[in-house]
This record gives sequence, structure tokens and C-alpha cells, in this order.
Amino acid sequence: MKKLLAAFMIALLAGCTTPGPRIDKSLSATGQASRVRFLVLHYTVSDKPASIKILTQQQVSAHYLVTDDPQPTVYGLVDETRAAYHAGISSWKGYTQLNNSSIGIEIVNAGWKDTPQGRVFAPFPQSQVDVLVPLIKDIVARHKIAPENVVGHSDIAPLRKQDPGPLFPWYQLAQAGLVVWPDANRVAAVRQVFDIQVPDAAWFQKKLAAHGFALAQSGVLDQQTRTVIGAFQMKYRPANIAGEPDAETAAMLEVLTTPANAPLPPVPPAPVPPIVPTTPVPVPVQAAPPAPTVPPVQPVQPVQPVQPVQPVQPVQPVQPVQPVQPVVPTQQ
Repeated sequence: MKKLLAAFMIALLAGCTTPGPRIDKSLSATGQASRVRFLVLHYTVSDKPASIKILTQQQVSAHYLVTDDPQPTVYGLVDETRAAYHAGISSWKGYTQLNNSSIGIEIVNAGWKDTPQGRVFAPFPQSQVDVLVPLIKDIVARHKIAPENVVGHSDIAPLRKQDPGPLFPWYQLAQAGLVVWPDANRVAAVRQVFDIQVPDAAWFQKKLAAHGFALAQSGVLDQQTRTVIGAFQMKYRPANIAGEPDAETAAMLEVLTTPANAPLPPVPPAPVPPIVPTTPVPVPVQAAPPAPTVPPVQPVQPVQPVQPVQPVQPVQPVQPVQPVQPVVPTQQ
């Protein structure tokens, strides 16, 4: 009886572990592409041990972690076929919730700290960048990620994130062909237009949205718009990231959002300063001095009539003088 019961249990368990259908993978479809569309770069705001602990033992994660050792190590923490939780609430070029369509790379970096002199960001060692660039090249080549989709966390979530910060060497990535970068000569030409007049808030909001940011088109230069302008400046103009809509930022946005052969924007008319009404100032009127007393005019004596002039008597002609007879000398 025991043997019969044991045989029954074995048969039951065997039925529960029936292998799935055999899948023949000898064929491959032409119409396919990677699910990965974006590559997002972050800094950890922690040292190496804390970064490893956070990214392996907590819910937040990333596909790769690049350390800050003298010879940096690249840790693969999540397989690229799976989603990592690194992007959070995010948007870029109309795509949202980028965890499901992106590769995330965390970089060990202290991030920033506030000081009496203002916010100070930590630099990225060149040895770290030298490891990061080949990693990015490999990822974008395999997944065919476009340069405009290699972004920072501050691009896809500008209102709540600043990483990888203004000291991240975006220009080095641009020189390697990994991110888009505005042509300096064209920026200089376009800036001459915006030096005359900086565009208004509605123009900046429209261009920032065309570049990729999710931004409300309110037409008002509110704090949200300033923050997104600052995120753009952190990547392309890190010398000044105050979020002010200036001519240089406008020129970069114009170049990045228009074709290379597009004509320059028209020169706007110079702004006319408003006429400020002025209050007329009363001018005191000086009293006229009294007129001088003019003595009475003496009556003019009548002029006596002029006596007529007597006519001049004609001059009698002078009789000619008789010639003098010469004197004859006497004899001695």
C-alpha cells in the first residue's frame, strides 16, 4: 500500500513539472528593433560603498554603475532586457515613464552641496569619463540610440532633478558623436539677432518643448520655465545656469531646433520705450519792471523858410595881356 501511494505521488509531481512547449529559434523576423530608445545619465550623490548598497539593496536601480576609483569599475546591475528603476516620473520628446524604454547609467559622484558662496558641484575625474565614453558608445551602437536621446536625468525630470549637473563633460560626449551639440559658428550668427531683442517667454517655452522638454505653454516666465531653462543651460552653457532667458541661450535653442540650412530668424524691430507722462512744472512768472518815466516831448519849432539864392553874375572875360617889348641894352 505504501509503495502504491508513493508511486501515485511521484506521478502527481511529475505531472506538475511538465516542461513547456519546445520553441524553435532557428528563424528570425526582419521587422524588429530594440525596445531601448533612450540612455539616461545620473550621478549617485554618494560614495562608492553607499552607491553599491543603494543600487543593489533598495528599490532604485540602474543597468550600470561606474565607480570613481583611480581605475574605475563598471558594474552591470540589471540586464538590458529588463527595466531598471532609475528614471521615475519622466518625459522626453513626448515619451513618458522612461524606465521601460531606457538604459540607465549611474556615476559615483558627490553631486552638490550648498555653501555661503552658493551651490558647488563635484567634478568628474577624467579617468571616469574615459571609461564612461566607451560604455556609452557600445550601448548606443547596439540599440541604435539617436544622439538627441542620450540625456541627463535633469533633461527628463528638470523640475525635480539636477543630475548629472553642470560639471558633467557633455562636450566630450559631443566630440565623440554621442550627443547633439549646436554649431558654434551658427550660434554666433544667430545671436546677433537675439542681441537686439531677447525673445519672450512664449518663444522659449515653444523652443524648449521642440528640443524635448515637457513644459507647459503658459506664455508666462514663471518659475517652472526658469527651471527648465536652467536645465538646458546646465548641459549646453554651464558657465551661467541661473535660468535667465538671455540671447546666448536663445541662439543655442534656435540652432538645435531648426535645420542646419534654415534661414536666420528675422531681426525683430527695436523695442520702443514707453512714453511716460510727465507732470508739468509751473514756471514762476517774473513781474515786469516798471516802465521808465519818459519826459514829455518838447514841441518842434517851425522851420523858417529858406530865402531864395540870388543868381550869380557872369564873369567878365579877362583882356589879353600885351607882350612886353624887349629892352635894348645901351652902349657903354
